[in-house]
Amino acid sequence: MTRVVATRLGQKGRVVIPAETRARLGWDPGTPLVLTEDADELRLISAFDALARARASVAGTPSPVDELIAERRLAAANGD
Repeated sequence: MTRVVATRLGQKGRVVIPAETRARLGWDPGTPLVLTEDADELRLISAFDALARARASVAGTPSPVDELIAERRLAAANGD
């Protein structure tokens, strides 16, 4: 569900995230965040969630590292 919360940009460029929003998201002081900019929109996500999404997006795909190791082993076995 999309929630809309009004806030203001402070003089030093800081934005206050309301306490109830931080609590709902499980963000405590010091939580690492990732800010993405797309055209005229900013999105804020915890770094932990961003990493989980990145891992999920490549889950089930062949590992480039595993492919490289297999190629190198094959080349070594062939004497290349």
